Amino acid sequence: MAKTFGVGIMGAGNISSAYLKLAPLFKGLEVRAVADILPAAAQKRAEEFGVKAQTPDELLKNSEIDVIVNLTIPSTHYSVSMDIVSAGKHAYSEKPFVLSLEEGMALKKAADDRGLQVGSAPDTFLGGAHQQAREIIDGGSLGKIMSGTMHVMSRGMEHWHPNPDFFFQPGAGPILDLGPYYVTDLIHLLGPVKRLSAFTNMARAEREVTAEGPYKGTFVKVGTPTTIHGVLEFATGAIVTLGASWDVAAHGHHNIELYGTDGSIFVPDPNFFGGDLVTANIAGERTKVTPWDHPFGKANQGLDTDQPRANYRAAGLADMMASIDGGYRARCGLDVALHAVDVMTSLLKAGESGQVLTLSTTCERPLALSPAQAQALLK
Repeated sequence: MAKTFGVGIMGAGNISSAYLKLAPLFKGLEVRAVADILPAAAQKRAEEFGVKAQTPDELLKNSEIDVIVNLTIPSTHYSVSMDIVSAGKHAYSEKPFVLSLEEGMALKKAADDRGLQVGSAPDTFLGGAHQQAREIIDGGSLGKIMSGTMHVMSRGMEHWHPNPDFFFQPGAGPILDLGPYYVTDLIHLLGPVKRLSAFTNMARAEREVTAEGPYKGTFVKVGTPTTIHGVLEFATGAIVTLGASWDVAAHGHHNIELYGTDGSIFVPDPNFFGGDLVTANIAGERTKVTPWDHPFGKANQGLDTDQPRANYRAAGLADMMASIDGGYRARCGLDVALHAVDVMTSLLKAGESGQVLTLSTTCERPLALSPAQAQALLK
């Protein structure tokens, strides 16, 4: 009988509800406790989902917990994950799991020394639409992918988030907050990045909070670039241009477009597990792809709305824990996450220096996740 791993949640903010709701979908995962530096927040989540409320220290010492999901703010991801590993437990972090290569390498050494796993979101690339895109690319009908574009651009966060300050500080911004979804999906589809360059700027030194809430009408000081335009050269030779910005009122770019020698593919928003796939042949004729029967592409949220969505957050956690006895590389493992961090932080460095930078990390392309393999992770 497969082992059941005791799961602890560190951080009881908004994202914790997604893990608490969705982790029970997967084999081998049992959420047993939630902790937060604010006891009332932990207690509220614990009562809502029928688990134990603990302090962070109690969670680290809890012998019933095998893996802790780190849902703290990005600036504390490294220190909290290091505490988790030092306590002898596997760690799975929200993105980005660290904010520098030095932090990532230190965490890797600590985990390797103890024989522990460290993984990181995003796991949306495990979704049905993105895995089908991978299947199409690997199938060869598009020829060799040689170029592409990636765009994640909007007005920013202050228009809808009641307390958006941290989004505009070092460690966040569009490239480190939303970039992980896009960069990780590109690594999944094309493999590792070899070198890159970028230009960066910011439209405003301050942003007015217009979202309803206690901070409406106040101003947030901007401490990180809010527009990043870069070029990625992959080890395969493919060249992808990217635009990540919170200074754009409207645009007409698709999320990800990849261009092969025999055709093109238009990949849906990697912030989500599902979405529409479109391909084009060498003559430029477009075809909407019929979705395949992949478990992580089936809508399971908003079924009573006109926009039902597939959401299988915690799939990466389930895969990481299954890999321990399964003898395979975790798809959302540390090496992939560290390479993504290298790409994103190097884009910011290139924007400051104006140089073309060769990356110091690489990784193996994450394993594809077939429909049967995805089904095996579900209860």
